Amino acid sequence: MGRKFLFHPLAVRYSVFMLGLAVMGYGIAMMIEANVGVAPWDTLHIGLQKTFGLTIGMWSQIMGFSIIIASYVIGKIKPTVGMFLNMIFFGLFIDLFMWLKWVPIGDTLLERVVLFAAGLLIYTFGTGMYISPRIGAGPRDSFMLALHERMGWGIGKVRVGIECTVTLLGFLLGGPVSAGTLVTALAIGPLIKQFIPLWEKMMAKPYGKTSEMTLID
Repeated sequence: MGRKFLFHPLAVRYSVFMLGLAVMGYGIAMMIEANVGVAPWDTLHIGLQKTFGLTIGMWSQIMGFSIIIASYVIGKIKPTVGMFLNMIFFGLFIDLFMWLKWVPIGDTLLERVVLFAAGLLIYTFGTGMYISPRIGAGPRDSFMLALHERMGWGIGKVRVGIECTVTLLGFLLGGPVSAGTLVTALAIGPLIKQFIPLWEKMMAKPYGKTSEMTLID
């Protein structure tokens, strides 16, 4: 009976979803430790941490919760279980890996660049895992959709606008903005598109994958 429950399609989908969040958190922790630039939202989280205290993961959770509320107010997008799981555990995993000091630290510039590149690959690999079970979009994608529906702007323009805004706010608060930030902004999309088909094949028939596309967070 326990074996049957363990491999129930819904149980597997949620397990892969959660594991994907953990892998994403580890990749982000590596990019932060590399100190050559991070993704726009992490620039904001680090800036908030430097300015007001708390941890980077806590600020990820706080901003995620704020965005969930804003998405509902602006676009009437109702929160989902997957959205709340993303909000809570993604930040928790970032803090956990940094607290456990499981992330390698590079001393030279070359070592830090390699660490950053590895972190980016791990993050995008984890994102493919998180997307493939189709549990739901994360808070930041929901906010993007809310602005798109309310303002009538294209998805691409909305996303660029949001990421430029959070990068600027993060920079003003002391968050890191460097070459790695630009590399991240340009590379995340293409890399995730490489990993999604791999995980979709694994999640396809046995575990109830749908054909609907879910936006990345």
